[in-house]
Amino acid sequence: MFSRKIGIDLGTCNSLVFAPGKEIILNEPSVVAVSVHENRILAVGREAKEMTGRTPDEIRVYRPLRDGVIAEYRITEAMLRYFMERAPGIRFIKPEVMIGVPAGITSTEKRAVIEAGMSAGARAVYTVKEPILSAIGSGIPIESCSGHMIVDIGGGTSEIAVISLGGIVVARSVRVAGDSMDVNISTYVKNKYNVALGEKSVEDLKVNIGTAVSEKEERTMEVRGRDLVSGLPKTIKISSNEICEAIEETLGEIIKVIKQVLRETPPELSADIMDKGMVLTGGGSLLDNIDILVTEKTGVPSFIAEDALLSVAKGAGIVLDNLDAYKRSIMSK
Repeated sequence: MFSRKIGIDLGTCNSLVFAPGKEIILNEPSVVAVSVHENRILAVGREAKEMTGRTPDEIRVYRPLRDGVIAEYRITEAMLRYFMERAPGIRFIKPEVMIGVPAGITSTEKRAVIEAGMSAGARAVYTVKEPILSAIGSGIPIESCSGHMIVDIGGGTSEIAVISLGGIVVARSVRVAGDSMDVNISTYVKNKYNVALGEKSVEDLKVNIGTAVSEKEERTMEVRGRDLVSGLPKTIKISSNEICEAIEETLGEIIKVIKQVLRETPPELSADIMDKGMVLTGGGSLLDNIDILVTEKTGVPSFIAEDALLSVAKGAGIVLDNLDAYKRSIMSK
């Protein structure tokens, strides 16, 4: 039976779809807009995200994934179906689908991902732990007997793993990542300026002037929100060092887990990691100066992977191209 293969990086913030030979064919926010009265999907991805914070009562905008796992099963299924239909040549053929999942996922959560994929129209669904896919997508030779450390900071979870001989030796998954930074920034602005900001404004602050280490030359940005005292619109100016202060707690949690993994790593692999450094990947690794902070706090050199945002999807593509070779070693059906 002829079957296409597609890889999906099902992220809390963004989902990417990879088709072998076509590279990344879809990169959209993991957001779905639903009509409450008609119980109908109105929009998925970028179109749905633009509706966030702007909808009337009869339209609800969902982010069906929380902390890297399915929170809204039916909506996740609809989103997966939408992604599959957008893949070229899939419409009349049930594809084999590979989905990246957090290293700390439970068997129940993993089963929900597989069932959602099958219900959405897949012929077979394979799940692979995201640190493995990130490592493959970042160009790390995972089959070598040398130790490699990967830190994947996503939207809902941060995955830290030491990989050797094609498998995970030590791994920790913490449900603190990009979303937590957004909450930190929102709370900080609310407490300091008595201003409530929308999700998009908070994300813009993080992306445009966010930094993990205080800067001598501060960058500033104006944002508009609602004054909590008067209830009227208000414009305020925020600096990069204020963002650094706001997200300090979340970054501290991630550093704590990195240190924990380093403590549990066998000495031989620790020596390899000191030689090569650790690789930072995922959307959270694009935060300015995060590599400097990690190196400073752990004493281990660290660097950001090329195309850090795409590494899981790229890894999925490489595994899909060699599906038979990887089926036994790193995937569970």
